[in-house]
Amino acid sequence: MSITGAAIVAGVCGRPIRHSMSPVIHNAWIAAAGLNAAYVPFAPDEDNFETFVEGLRGGAIRGINVTIPFKEQALACADRCSDLAKLAGAANLLVFEADGTIMADNTDGPGLIGAIAVQAPGFDLASSPVVILGAGGAARGAAAALALAGAPRVSIVNRTFVRAQAIATSIGGVVEAASEHELDALLSQAGLVINATSLGLGGGAGPAARLELTPENAVVVDMVYKPLHTEFLRRAEAAGRLTVDGLEMLLRQAAPSFEAFFGVAPPAQVDVRALALAQLGDAAR
Repeated sequence: MSITGAAIVAGVCGRPIRHSMSPVIHNAWIAAAGLNAAYVPFAPDEDNFETFVEGLRGGAIRGINVTIPFKEQALACADRCSDLAKLAGAANLLVFEADGTIMADNTDGPGLIGAIAVQAPGFDLASSPVVILGAGGAARGAAAALALAGAPRVSIVNRTFVRAQAIATSIGGVVEAASEHELDALLSQAGLVINATSLGLGGGAGPAARLELTPENAVVVDMVYKPLHTEFLRRAEAAGRLTVDGLEMLLRQAAPSFEAFFGVAPPAQVDVRALALAQLGDAAR
């Protein structure tokens, strides 16, 4: 339908943002639902994110999804937040209320768990130590959700140890920081390995983890989805490990965001994965 002056506007904010498939996904749902709405990309300068968000107070824009590198800053901008966002110390969803307040949530972790359920059915998180590579906002969301879901141990490995340590201290419980020197030993016991860095985006090399050291029934996840079959996932497949791609996680985290923005669930009849794969083209292979 035509967009009018009464349209509900939402979007996705990150830098870089050109690679994002979120506009394709959300606008397909908007069209199928017949909404007077639009979903657009934003790419503020890294030093101006807070100013950008402050300018959206009041509800002229209904909300934004937040991606690299702004997830931790997004939480700091909010007046209220969900328990999961608070525990994670990061938000990938901001909703701008008409009274000027900002509500933050984190759908990354539930999206990750949902993607694993779809592409690795039967995976038992309760008996699977987790290794997360990276210590940014995506790692925070994943670690918090996995801890709440019953993972026995969540080890965060990052080149800058102090960043991993900050997440472990913030979340506590089963979440721990580990140095790169400990990675091989952790991989040998891991039931789930997650690339939560941007390494591999655009086709580059992923994290230098020896995935062949993992148990044969381990599951390997890459949050990067462009290309769909990253170098990291290719190495996991070569080692015979079951893999979960970043596109499935994106779709799973997008659904609650859509409902928060537009007040309705995404239309079930739209195969947004097929649509996204068509848009990715050669990058999906």
